[in-house]
Amino acid sequence: MATFAKPENALKRAEELINVGQKQAALQALHDLITSKRYRAWQKILERIMFKYVELCVDMRKGRYAKDGLIQYRIVCQQVNVSSLEEVIKYFMQLATERAEHARNQAQALEDALDVEDLEADKRPEDLMLSYVSGEKGKDRSDRELVTPWFKFLWETYRTVLEILRNNSKLEALYAMTAHRAFQFCKQYKRATEFRRLCEIIRNHLANLNKYRDQRDRPDLSAPESLQLYLDTRVDQLKIATNLELWQEAFRSVEDIHGLMSLVKKHPKPSLMVTYYAKLAEIFWVAESHLYHAYAWLKLFILQRSYNKNLTQKDLQLLASSVLLAAISVTPYDHHHGASHVELENEKERNMRMSNLIGFNVDPKRGTRETLSRAALLSELSSKGVMTCISQEVKDLYNLLEHELSPLDLAAKVQPFLAKISKISGKLASASSVPEVQLSQYIPALEKLTALRVLQQVSGVYHTVKIEMLSKMIPFLDFSVVEKISVEAIKHNFVSMVIDHRKGAITFINEDIESDGLCDHLMSLADSLNKASDMVYPLVKKQSKVSENLYGLAEIVEKEHRRLLARKSIIEKRKEEHERQMLEREREEESRRLKQQKTTEEAEQRRLAAEYTRREEQRIRREIEERELQEAQALLLQAEKGPKKKGKRVALDGEKVTKEAILEMALSEQLKERQEMEKKLQRLAKTMDYIERAKREDEAPLIEHAFQEHLVEEQIIYEREQLREIELSKQHHVGDLQEKNRLARMLENKIIFQRRIEDQRDAEYNRLKKEREDKFNQQISMRKLDREIKRKLLFYIKSEEERLTKLHEEEEAKKLEEAERRKREEAERKAKLDEIAEKQRQRERELDEKERLRKEALLARGNEPLPRSADSVVTPRPAEPLTATATAAPSTTKYVPRFRREKPEGAAAAPLPEQERWSRQHDDRPPPSSDRWRSDDRGDRRPSFGGSKLPSSNSPWSSSRTRG
Repeated sequence: MATFAKPENALKRAEELINVGQKQAALQALHDLITSKRYRAWQKILERIMFKYVELCVDMRKGRYAKDGLIQYRIVCQQVNVSSLEEVIKYFMQLATERAEHARNQAQALEDALDVEDLEADKRPEDLMLSYVSGEKGKDRSDRELVTPWFKFLWETYRTVLEILRNNSKLEALYAMTAHRAFQFCKQYKRATEFRRLCEIIRNHLANLNKYRDQRDRPDLSAPESLQLYLDTRVDQLKIATNLELWQEAFRSVEDIHGLMSLVKKHPKPSLMVTYYAKLAEIFWVAESHLYHAYAWLKLFILQRSYNKNLTQKDLQLLASSVLLAAISVTPYDHHHGASHVELENEKERNMRMSNLIGFNVDPKRGTRETLSRAALLSELSSKGVMTCISQEVKDLYNLLEHELSPLDLAAKVQPFLAKISKISGKLASASSVPEVQLSQYIPALEKLTALRVLQQVSGVYHTVKIEMLSKMIPFLDFSVVEKISVEAIKHNFVSMVIDHRKGAITFINEDIESDGLCDHLMSLADSLNKASDMVYPLVKKQSKVSENLYGLAEIVEKEHRRLLARKSIIEKRKEEHERQMLEREREEESRRLKQQKTTEEAEQRRLAAEYTRREEQRIRREIEERELQEAQALLLQAEKGPKKKGKRVALDGEKVTKEAILEMALSEQLKERQEMEKKLQRLAKTMDYIERAKREDEAPLIEHAFQEHLVEEQIIYEREQLREIELSKQHHVGDLQEKNRLARMLENKIIFQRRIEDQRDAEYNRLKKEREDKFNQQISMRKLDREIKRKLLFYIKSEEERLTKLHEEEEAKKLEEAERRKREEAERKAKLDEIAEKQRQRERELDEKERLRKEALLARGNEPLPRSADSVVTPRPAEPLTATATAAPSTTKYVPRFRREKPEGAAAAPLPEQERWSRQHDDRPPPSSDRWRSDDRGDRRPSFGGSKLPSSNSPWSSSRTRG
C-alpha cells in the first residue's frame, strides 16, 4: 500500500501512471489514498481526486472500486460539504451514461457501415462462416460485445448510487433524481427485469427507513418536502410500470403511494392524485375489475371538476360519459352468488383493500358488498351530478339499457348508439395527467350488457324462444358468444333458462325453487291484500289532512330555511376553526422541526469542535513522539561514532555497557512481571474452578427437584387437555351426524339434477362424436386419394431405379455366388461339427447311464444277505436298480455292507479309476478346478467304503451330472 505525504502527490502519481498506460496501478493508488484513515478531513483536492478516480473506474468498468470509493468519500464529506458528494455522483452517472450511449452508437455505426470489398457480393466469406458457426447475426454479436457490458455497468452504477444515497435526509433530492434516471433507463431500453429489481430496491429502502427510526440523518416523512419527493418517485415508478405493461409492479406501486399518503394527514397535490387515479383506473381495466375501474373514474372526474379550473365543457362531457359507460359496463348481477363462507370473507378483505386504494371510506361492519356495488355506483353518479354532464348519445344509451322494456328490438336500438360512441375519443387539452379517453374500449362490455338485458326481458315475456329468433334479436354477437354469456348469467342466478339444441329452442324457467318470485311470495301477497283493503275501505279524512298540511307549509318552509342558513354558518365557522387549528398545528410542527434541526446542528458543531481538538492533540503527541525518536537515533549515532576516538574509547564502551545493562534490567523486570501475572491468573483460574464446581454440586439436587415438579405439572396439564379434546370430539361428532341427517333430504334432488346434466352431456357427446366421425371419414377418403397418387409415383420411380440398378446386378452376382459358396461350406463344416458333438454327447449320456445303473446295482447288492460276485455288478438287471434306489433313498443312517467290511482295501478301490475316468470325460468345466474337486471327492469317498455310507444318487454332484 503506497503512502503519500500529501494528496496532491497521489494525484500526480496517478496521472503519471495513466500517461504510461498503467491505469490499474493508478486506480489502486487512488483507492489506497481514499480508503486511508489518514485523510478523513475534507479538502478541495479530494474532490479532484474523486473526479479522476471515477473516470478510471468508468474507463475500466470497475464498479466495486467505484462503490468503495464513494462510500469512503460520503463518510468524509457527509457533515462538511454534501454538495461535493453530489457533484461527484452526478459526474459518475454522466460518464457511465455517455459511455453506454457511445457504445450503442458505435454498434449502430458498425451495423450501418458499408465495409465490403466486392459490391456485387451480398456478404463476405468471413461473415458467412462466423454466422454459421455462432448462429448469431451481426447486430447480436455487436450488441453482445460492445453494448451489453456498458449497459450492465450503467445498471450497476444506478444500483450503487441508490445504495449510497439511501435514507439520508441531506441527499434526498439526489436520490430522487437517480431513481428517475434509472426509471428512464428501463423505459428507454425496455428493461422489464431490471425495472422489477429497481422497484424492489426502492421498496426495501423505504421499509428499512420505517423499521430503523433511530438512524442518524434519517429522512422525516412527516415533512412536506420529503414526502413530496418520495411521492414523485413512486408516481414516476407507476408511470413507467404502466408504459412497460408490468401490471403487477404497477399495482404494487399504487399500494406504495397509498401507504405514503396514509402516513400523513395532509392530502397530496391534486395533480398527483389525478395521475394516481388515472393509472389505477387503467390497472383495474386490464385486470377486468370493471366495478373498481368505474369507481376510480368517478374519483378522477370529481378531482378534475373540483380542482381543474381550465377544464372546458367538452372535456367535462367526455369525462362524464366515460364515467357513466364504465359504470354501466359492470355486469348487473352478483358475482358471489353461491360462494362459500371462506370465499366471501376473502372477497370482503379484498374489497376493503380496494376501497382504501380508491379512497372510499367503508364501514367494516356493514361490508363493501352493499357499498361498492353497481346500484350504489349509479346512485352515486346521480348524486354527484355526473348525469347532468354526459352527452346525449350516452344518456339515451343509458336509458335504453337500464329503464326501457323492449326485448324484441333492444339490440337494434342500441347498435346505432354503440357505433356513435366507438368514434368518440380524444385527449383532454386541460388535463395532461389524464390519458387519452377512448370510449370504444367499453363497446364489448356494452354488447355483453345488451345481451344480458335482452335475455332478462325476453325471460319475463316469453316462455320459449327459437334460437334463430334470439340470434336475430342480438345481431352483433354470434350465438356461441351469447351462449357463454347466458351460462355465466345462469351461474350467477341472473336468468333461468335451458338451451335445447336438438329442438333449436330456448326455454325460460320462471318457477325455479330459488327464484325471487317464490322467495318473496308472502310479501307480495301482503302488498296485494293491503292494496285491496285500501280500495274497499278508503281513508275518510285524507283531503282534510292535506289541507291542514298546506295551511302551515309557508311557516315550515321559512323555519327550515332559517335553520339551514344557521346550520350553514355553523358549518362555515367550524371549517374555519378547523383550518385555523390545522395551520397552528402545522406551524407548531414546523417550529418544533426547526428547533430540533437547530439542536442537531449545534450538537454537530460541538462534535466537530471536539473532533478538531482530538485531532490537534493527536498531531502534537505524534510530533513529540517523532522528536523523541529523532533524539534516540542521534544518541545511537553518537554511540556508534564514539569508540572510534582514541582517548574516549573505554569511557564510551563503559557507557554502552551501562545502557545495555539498563535495557536488560528493563527486559528482566518485564519478564518477571509477566511471570507473576501468569501465576496470579493460574491461582485465580483455580479458585474460579473450585467455586464453579461447588456451585454445580449445590445446584444439582435443586435442578432435579424442579424438573420432577415440572413433570408432574405437565402430566396434569396433559390429562386435562386430553379430557377436553375428547369432549370436543364428541360434540363435533354429534354435530356432524345432525348435518348428515339434514343433508340426506337433498339426495333425491341431487340425483335428479345429476341425471339431467348427464343426459345433456351424453347428447352433446354423441353430437360431437358424429361430427368427428364424419370429419374422419372425409379425411380418410382424401388420404386414400393421396396414397393412390403417391403409389403411382413411387411405382414409376421404382421402375426407373430397377432399370438403373439392373446394370450393377451382374457385377454383384459373382460376389453373391462366392459369398453363398462360402456360407454353404461354412454351414456344411458346422453341420459336421454339430454331428460329431451330438455323437460325443450321446456317448457321454450312455456312459452316464451305465454308471448310474452300476451304482444302483451296487446298492441293491449291498442290501442282500449274501455277497455277490463282481460280475453281477457289471451287468445288473434293469428292474433291480429302481427297487434298490427306492429302498435306499429314505435311509438316513451310515450303513456299510458286510462284504465291503470284509474285502481288502485294494478290492474296494478297484472300480474307482473307471468312475473317475468317466466323470472326467463327462465334466464340461475347466480341468484345474474339476480335478481338484474330484480329487477331494475321491478322498471323501474312499473312506466311506470302509466306515461310511455310499453317496446317494440324488446328491448335488450326481444331479448336476445327470442334467449335463
